Amino acid sequence: MLKEAKEIEKEPDVEKDSRNSLWWVLGIFLALLLIMMAVPYYGVKLDPRPSEIPGMDIIPAVEAGQHDFSVESPYDYEKLMKSSDPVIKQLADNIAAYGCSGNKICHAKAEFYFVRDNFNYINDPASVEYVKSAKESLVSRGGDCDDSSVLLANLLEAAGVETRFVFVPGHVYIEAYLPSALNRYKMDGDWVALDAACKSCEFGELSYNVVKADKRYV
Repeated sequence: MLKEAKEIEKEPDVEKDSRNSLWWVLGIFLALLLIMMAVPYYGVKLDPRPSEIPGMDIIPAVEAGQHDFSVESPYDYEKLMKSSDPVIKQLADNIAAYGCSGNKICHAKAEFYFVRDNFNYINDPASVEYVKSAKESLVSRGGDCDDSSVLLANLLEAAGVETRFVFVPGHVYIEAYLPSALNRYKMDGDWVALDAACKSCEFGELSYNVVKADKRYV
């Protein structure tokens, strides 16, 4: 009888321990649920991606004008920066607004992917360095790395993103100044490399040959 009485006295403790374990499991489950909800939210906030990239049909009516530009040095590329031109500004705003909210990283991605995905690579004339203006590229819808870089730089500048040209042997691409971008995109301080002529390159990526180039001139 005494043994049975002791066993009966222990039963409430077992039941209490079971309830405590259940609350612990429930607490851990709720904590994991909150983490799962928070991680995508902050991931999208810190590293947003455009929901959609428009096609070339978004380009407004544009006239290229007469080509009167020749390249004598890398500094000549600055003469092709016309980001305040109404056509360039209108297009840049349309691209940024098409699949983004008010986030500069998303806007920069939108401008990059628009040029990368819609601009066809076409070589220069033989033995001639022919660098198009942004408007010429919008009319022709194609060109080489010089042309895609000039076009992308103009669109980014029109969207409020500072840019610079980077030259390696036989190639040119741009870098965008984006301090708020994730560190994995940055290659030189707060500058993010963008090579719109590289169809396989994502935002912040460069091809192997470009990364391994023995000379780099900014």
